[in-house]
Amino acid sequence: MDRAELATVLRTARSRITPADVGLPGGFRRQVPGLRREEVAQLAGLSVDYVVRLEQGRGPRPSDQVLGALTRALRVSDSDRDLIFRLAGAEPPQAGRIATTIKPSVMRLLDRMADLPALVISAKSDVLAWNPPAAALLGDFSRRPPARRNIMWQRFLGDGLDRLVMTPEAEAANAVDCVGCLRTVHAKYPSDPDLARLITELRTGSAQFDELWRAGRSGQLSSRTTTIAHPELGVLDLDCDALLVPEADQTVVVYSAAPGSRSASALELLRVTGVEQFSPDGAAGD
Repeated sequence: MDRAELATVLRTARSRITPADVGLPGGFRRQVPGLRREEVAQLAGLSVDYVVRLEQGRGPRPSDQVLGALTRALRVSDSDRDLIFRLAGAEPPQAGRIATTIKPSVMRLLDRMADLPALVISAKSDVLAWNPPAAALLGDFSRRPPARRNIMWQRFLGDGLDRLVMTPEAEAANAVDCVGCLRTVHAKYPSDPDLARLITELRTGSAQFDELWRAGRSGQLSSRTTTIAHPELGVLDLDCDALLVPEADQTVVVYSAAPGSRSASALELLRVTGVEQFSPDGAAGD
């Protein structure tokens, strides 16, 4: 691990990104260009102290998972990502592994979707990036550690994505679909170690997942309608469209509502207020 050179590359990458590039408010009194260390830590799901130590050349050797989170937060190119991995003494993502780096063009697309909640997920359902309306609709993903920003993990071992509203029958069908999707991904990426670890954790920790996994069914992510119970705006009926990025095997998930509907009005309010909470009388609170 070349700590000094890694520190230089990380500082330089941070200086090239503006808050607007990652959907954060710019604010005032910025003394240096680019993101603050606190903002990088928030986006990557790491502690500020950890980022500081890495940038000062005195941090521990980062895991592949941490390196992936950092390079996504810093929006580096594939070549710069590989450089950061090698400087940290790790092998860059290889062929046959699930891609976690997002193409710059896809990030630009996400940035332009200011009116609709949208997020990018990997083949194994890691939430790799999201825009402010998605955080307002589904919850702030940056508050979860990178390993827990996975839809499958949350579905079977976490809070169950508790804003999603389903009947018992629909929930059972959804569980079958989720496990089938992951089985299909496993057949496509049999040598991916992160995928293998996720499946082992799910089979060990969830009897429901293990039973469905042993059933051996396949599945595929598809567009659908969904119901979200937002803590301030109530129940929203939304269209959820899955747009495939074929070469990266990633999916852009976009939520929308029919024009003129109550749900469409609620999405517009979310776009304006972001993750800001509401007071009981309906006025924006602190």
